[in-house]
Amino acid sequence: MTADLSQIVKAYDVRGVVPDQWDESLAALFGAAFAAVTDARAIVVGHDMRPSSPGLSRAFARGAADQGVDVTEIGLCSTDQLYYASGAFGLPGAMFTASHNPARYNGIKMCRAGAAPVGQDTGLAEIRELVEGWLESGAPEPAAVPGTLTARDTLEDYAAYLRSLVDLTAIRPLKVVVDAGNGMGGHTVPTVLAGLPLTVVPMYFELDGTFPNHEANPLDPANIVDLRKRVVQEGADLGLAFDGDADRCFVVDENGDPVSPSAITALVAVRELARNGGSGTVIHNLITSRTVPEVVREHGGTPVRTRVGHSFIKAEMARSGAIFGGEHSAHYYFKDFWNADTGMLAALHTLAALGGQDGPLSALVAAYDRYAGSGEINSTVADQAARLAAIRAAYEGRPGITLDDLDGLTVSADDWWFNVRPSNTEPLLRLNAEAKDEATMEKIRDEALAIIRA
Repeated sequence: MTADLSQIVKAYDVRGVVPDQWDESLAALFGAAFAAVTDARAIVVGHDMRPSSPGLSRAFARGAADQGVDVTEIGLCSTDQLYYASGAFGLPGAMFTASHNPARYNGIKMCRAGAAPVGQDTGLAEIRELVEGWLESGAPEPAAVPGTLTARDTLEDYAAYLRSLVDLTAIRPLKVVVDAGNGMGGHTVPTVLAGLPLTVVPMYFELDGTFPNHEANPLDPANIVDLRKRVVQEGADLGLAFDGDADRCFVVDENGDPVSPSAITALVAVRELARNGGSGTVIHNLITSRTVPEVVREHGGTPVRTRVGHSFIKAEMARSGAIFGGEHSAHYYFKDFWNADTGMLAALHTLAALGGQDGPLSALVAAYDRYAGSGEINSTVADQAARLAAIRAAYEGRPGITLDDLDGLTVSADDWWFNVRPSNTEPLLRLNAEAKDEATMEKIRDEALAIIRA
C-alpha cells in the first residue's frame, strides 16, 4: 500500500485507521524495522480484542521472524500484561491496540527490554525511517535462518506478579462493580481478582472491539454513566472502569461519584512510600493536583514534577529511581513494574486501602482531594503561539504570580494555578486550572479562556 507515515507515527506509538492508513503488509515492515532498531534476537508480541488486531500482530511477528528474530506471541492481553512480559522475559515488546480510539483504528505500542519506552527520541523515528525506505525500495532481504514463532500464555503469571505486590488477602469483604467497556479488562480482571474477598459485579466483560455499549474511554464522563448508576443500584463499595487496552483505571466511590485520578495518585503514593520505609521519589505531571506533591511531602517523600506524557514520566522514573508516578489521565507507573504503567496495580492498591479500614471510599479519598479543578478544556485556535504569548503578556509581571515553560505555559499564584498546553496533533490549546475553592477556580478558568478564545 501507499502510506503516509507522518499521519500514523505519533510521538509515542503508531496509530491509524485500518486498512485506509495502514494494513498487515505495513505491519510486517514495522516488525522488521523494530527488530533492526532494537537489535533483538527475540521479542514478545501481544494484541487486544479489535477485529484487526490478530492479523496485524501476526504480520508484525512474521516480519520480525523473517529477519531471524524469535517471537513469543502472548496473544490476547492488556497493554500492562505486555509490559509484564517484556519485563519478566527481558525482551523488547510490541502491543497491538488503539487503546480508547474507535473500532476502525489500531496501533502499536513498542518498548525495549524491561518495558523501556520507544518514542520519537528513543527509536520510533529510526523505525519510521526504515519503513519509509522499504516502502520505496522494497522489503528487506530475509535472514538466512528465520526466527521462530512460539505461543505462550502469560495471564496467570501476570496476575500472580501483581498480587505479589499488593496483599489483599486480609481486607474486609468488598463489593466492586467493574466496567471493562468490552475491552481487555474483561480478559484480565477475572484472573487478577480471583480468590480475593471481593464480590465482583461485571459490566461489559465480553471482548468486542466494536465497543457496542460505549467508547472504552473512561476519561469522558459520558462513558462512566452506566458504572455510576450500577454502583448505587448494587450498593457497592466502589466501581472501577478500564479503558480499551486496560492500562488505565478510573474509580468511582460508593455514591457513584468519580474519584479524581490525582486523589488516587496521592493515595497510592502514600502506600508506596510506606512500603519503602517512608521515603522515596514520586513523579507527578504538571497538570496533576497540588494535593499530590503536598501529600508526598507530608509522608516523607520527594515529589518531582514533569511534562505531560508517558515517555517523560518513564524517563524521569528511570533517572531519579522514583518508586511511583501518576498522571491526571489515570496512568500510574511503578518502580516494581519496570517503571511501566499499570492501572490494574493502582486498582489493587485502591482496593487494599479501602478494605484495610472501615470507612467508605468517599471519606478515605477526601484527604487527597483538597482543591477545585476544571478538568481539561480544549479550545480550537488559529495560532497556538500567539494565544500563549497573549496569556504571557496578560500575567507576566503581576505581583505574586510566577510563570514557567516546562510544558506549555503554567501561571501560578499562592491559591491557584493554570496550565495551557498546545496539542501536538491538532490546532488546540488545552487548559487545566485549579484553585483553593470552586469560585476562584471558575474565575481563573474563565479569565484564561477569554484570552485563549479572543
